[in-house]
Amino acid sequence: MYPSTLNNPADQMDVIGVGGIDFEDNIARFSSRGMTTWELPGGYGRVKPDVVTYGSGVRGSGMKEGCRSLSGTSVASPVVAGAVTLLVSTVLNRELVNPASMKQALIASARRLPGVNMFEQGHGKLDLIRAYQILNSYKPQASLSPSYIDLTECPYMWPYCSQPIYYGGMPTIVNATILNGMGVTGRILDKPIWQPYLPQNGDHIDVAVSYSPVLWPWAGYLAVSISVAKKAASWEGIAQGHVMVTVSSPAGNNVKIVPTPPRSKRVLWDQYHNLRYPPGYFPRDNLRMKNDPLDWNGDHIHTNFRDMYQHLRSTGYFVEVLGAPITCFDASQYGTLMMVDSEEEYFPEEITKLRRDIDKGLSLIVFSDWYNTSVMRKVKFYDENTRQWWMPDTGGANVPALNDLISVWGMAFSDGLYEGDFTMADHDMYYASGCSIAKFPEDGIVIAKTLKDQGLEVLKQETVVVDGVPILGMYQTPSEGGGRIALYGDSNCIDDSHRQKDCFWLLDALLQYTSYSMTPSSLTHSKSRVAPPTGTNHPLPERLEGNHLYRYSKVLEAHLGDPKSRPLPACPHLSWSKPQPLNETAPSNLWKHQKLLSIDMDKVVLPNIRNYKPQVRPLSPGESGAWDIPGGIMPGRYNQEVGQTIPMFAFLGAMVVLSFFVVQLTKSKSKPKRRKPRVKRATYLQHQQLAPTGKNPTV
Repeated sequence: MYPSTLNNPADQMDVIGVGGIDFEDNIARFSSRGMTTWELPGGYGRVKPDVVTYGSGVRGSGMKEGCRSLSGTSVASPVVAGAVTLLVSTVLNRELVNPASMKQALIASARRLPGVNMFEQGHGKLDLIRAYQILNSYKPQASLSPSYIDLTECPYMWPYCSQPIYYGGMPTIVNATILNGMGVTGRILDKPIWQPYLPQNGDHIDVAVSYSPVLWPWAGYLAVSISVAKKAASWEGIAQGHVMVTVSSPAGNNVKIVPTPPRSKRVLWDQYHNLRYPPGYFPRDNLRMKNDPLDWNGDHIHTNFRDMYQHLRSTGYFVEVLGAPITCFDASQYGTLMMVDSEEEYFPEEITKLRRDIDKGLSLIVFSDWYNTSVMRKVKFYDENTRQWWMPDTGGANVPALNDLISVWGMAFSDGLYEGDFTMADHDMYYASGCSIAKFPEDGIVIAKTLKDQGLEVLKQETVVVDGVPILGMYQTPSEGGGRIALYGDSNCIDDSHRQKDCFWLLDALLQYTSYSMTPSSLTHSKSRVAPPTGTNHPLPERLEGNHLYRYSKVLEAHLGDPKSRPLPACPHLSWSKPQPLNETAPSNLWKHQKLLSIDMDKVVLPNIRNYKPQVRPLSPGESGAWDIPGGIMPGRYNQEVGQTIPMFAFLGAMVVLSFFVVQLTKSKSKPKRRKPRVKRATYLQHQQLAPTGKNPTV
């Protein structure tokens, strides 16, 4: 299971999200991973699941009788539900138990699994005993999940630990959940304070904080944006500090800083123009995957493009995320802008700025997907919950919008839909529901392959093989010092969701071309190179008439007739917290699980149930009262006379029961045994025994 498959309701802040493990403490394949995707594309997801527990091969009741083996997070979740029920039944002061305090106890007591990141295991494996200890010593308080940030701790803090930060880079965002065990509602009274540790170079980083002023129900968020101060542009090392919030304990920060990488090594991922389900119907990129009809992973480098991100990091590239319009970044700092599977429209100002940026040296790589209005109508479906027909609001990608973006260079994608296996530069490739290039500059490089017309197969169930389908194009813009553009018609080969064969080698080759102007000889001298298409052989896609993309778009707004573009929003501006330096050493246990404020696990001892015996104190003659039994009161008197009478009644009762069983046994032996009637075997069975092997008798 790939990252960011976790969905509603487990992704809510006030819900305990549960993942599944097997009995060897391995994360189960079926267990959904975080991060949450509600915050995308502008922000960053939160840590989910919260805890993990056994959910693979768990013995449970059979449908009719006996037991059976059960697997799934629908098994792991009831395990935690049972643990919560048991915990509530043992807490001495039940007034302190609420959804937040229970969640605090579960995540604070969880045992971290080695070699697993926080978006797979949350805070770790459920530990019922430790949770009991915490709840029985609990004092109402607020806490954070996660309670600290460490950009050097791998693999638990992946992806934060996978790439150091540097001056001029996009801010690193950590989205923490505030759990409020003091009540269903709460409020952050004062603005959070950034306190860098001066001995640990904390003044080398700038921190901005956004948060929910009101905590309801039981929870809120604290988003911390971290950037490198200008004075550390050429510095390398570790910087530490903490953010102080009035309702919680300090949340520590530990980040690794490196000198700003060269422009050629910096790749900017366009997240702003990626949409997801819910709330709109954005269909799957690979139409073969009929059991997974919706594109709901957020298309983020840390979710369903994780493997691609890891590959780029391993090859020395630094990848940053753009969660704002194209008008909001300094293109002179980046070698390549990547647009992958974009479903959003573009502001006119974005189109103008991108053209200017590419003329000045920025390069562009586009991985597109299919867009065909006839196929979009074909893949509509009827939703039993809403009792409505759901029509896609776009295709696998918003190809008409991409064409508007790249048309200034004489480029365009077609509305064709193709699929098939092929070989490129000695690499086996699979084209999964991609489009073709309909138009490309005559001095560009175009690679074509033989593929199946999947659009015709979807619409008419006919299989037609098409030769010379243009799928890859590379172009050097004519302006002096201008950047380069690379187009590819399918994103599935770099997407973890349904990838069959990866094309990371192709991404490497394209980045060598865009960032270093090194044209890959394996492609330029390929036998599959063809003359660039002129746009006359294949129609360009048009937007689906009557689509409702404007309902979910950040660019479009409803308008009488066709939707029109909204005003360009202002670029996000982070208000950096004014540091209040601490001239003290950072705590040495910053990396450890943060304890709840009122809990000292070493001093909390479980009651010894096995050695527990009621202490019975006989009452004095004439004294009224009750038996002195801890935990309960039993009314009555206890004296010597009663103590002598009880054994006599017990003996008489035992004799009565014994007499009853003797009488029943005597009756059963006196009854005559009934003989079973003899049944004459059917004649056709005798013939069946004599019939030759392999032939069935006829009756």
